[in-house]
Amino acid sequence: MFIMGLEILYQIKNQESPMWSFAIHDGHHIDEDFLSYISLSDKERLREEDPFTAKIADLPVNQFIVETSRFQLDLNRDLENAVYLHPDQAWGLNVFRANLPSNYLLELYKQHQSIYYTIERHLSTTIKKFGFFIILDIHSYNAKREGAEQEINKVKNPQINLGTYYNHDKWRDLIDEFRSAFNKFKLNDETIDVRENVKFKGGNLAQHIINQYGELGCVLSIEFRKDFMDEWSGEPYMDKIAAINQLLKNVLQSMNSYLQKIQV
Repeated sequence: MFIMGLEILYQIKNQESPMWSFAIHDGHHIDEDFLSYISLSDKERLREEDPFTAKIADLPVNQFIVETSRFQLDLNRDLENAVYLHPDQAWGLNVFRANLPSNYLLELYKQHQSIYYTIERHLSTTIKKFGFFIILDIHSYNAKREGAEQEINKVKNPQINLGTYYNHDKWRDLIDEFRSAFNKFKLNDETIDVRENVKFKGGNLAQHIINQYGELGCVLSIEFRKDFMDEWSGEPYMDKIAAINQLLKNVLQSMNSYLQKIQV
């Protein structure tokens, strides 16, 4: 039986495109019954979520946007770690003030599996239509872990971390094409620093999709450094968010001719 108040909210927007944009950590919503178990403040949760990535992912392609917080269910973790029961699963944070009822956990785990199945079903449709798929799995990351006034170490923290590690070798040319496309543009009047697998290599959802369909599609896990917001206060810089969104639109536009040549 479904437990009211534990539904994971998400949107799927379909386009006639082989491409998808995902924003699976954008959400901040937690259902009221579940919230009573959470020990963290809104600001503490927001800091480890990926706010505004849905705006960045608002591209002229298929979209999968999650509106529920990763602190209720993290779809980028495997089933065992999808609910943050221990601090080592959540950046050292004690997420819950009391143990979750076992039926809550079972329901969340069921939804994790159900949503993965839904994604697989949509990707199968994309494959049938176009023969392949490409996913832009959009995230963000904190570069000021020690405090709001910390100076960002730009050597260790690229503007854009491109997680490509788990993709099949057959997609190497596409990955190179995508990465080099950023060299045609600037972000906030600066040359864009894009590097692969420096901070992150790709999460469980990317790995799962590649394990299922890796010969037929590529997952690019794109982590933007949180230059587009104050990562401690949560204040967004809307002009920078819009600039990143436009950058991705420009990159996709520049890759149109390449994408038309893909044969699987």
